[in-house]
Amino acid sequence: MNKDKENSSIVYHHDVIEFVTVAVQFCVFMESAGEKSQGEFVSTSLKLLPLLYLKGLLLPKLETIDDIVLEQTVTEENYDIVRHNIAYTMGSHDDYLDVFVEDMKYSDQPVVCTVSENLADVYQDVKNFIGSYRTGVEDVMQQAISECKENFEHYWGQRVVNVMRSLHEICFNHLEDDADDEHGHTHDECDDESCSCHHEH
Repeated sequence: MNKDKENSSIVYHHDVIEFVTVAVQFCVFMESAGEKSQGEFVSTSLKLLPLLYLKGLLLPKLETIDDIVLEQTVTEENYDIVRHNIAYTMGSHDDYLDVFVEDMKYSDQPVVCTVSENLADVYQDVKNFIGSYRTGVEDVMQQAISECKENFEHYWGQRVVNVMRSLHEICFNHLEDDADDEHGHTHDECDDESCSCHHEH
């Protein structure tokens, strides 16, 4: 098999297709963050993010193509809308302390981060990948996979891991306490099985 045919088959490899599938689900969900309750957003994010990380981990490492510059699908306005909507849904739980950030080298104290900014950063990289991959132009697709894999290793993969720690804490230690305010009922009155009131601890 010559190199062109090999690259052609790789861009349609099942690991790539599976990443694309999860990436699309993730982006659609982030774009609808403002329509979700806090409990639904946290719970679904904790299901999608591990899948996104796993599928990113399995993406093949491809050579970059020097003369291809990928179009950036996500504008500054798109980014700000997603970040704002996530922050609105997360409310008082948007902020969290983290030690696995670049700014820690300048401080001996945890740095205040936000769920919304971390997830918007991940969204930006993943959405840009989807936009390039959907062109169907194989050289562009190869470049998109190459850049996405590199960004996963050095940028957004770490953000997925960081934000999951905060979401896990919120899901299992805070959502039940906040359920009355969020849904306007007490736990005993709630008959919605999908409501965060019914999370087992």
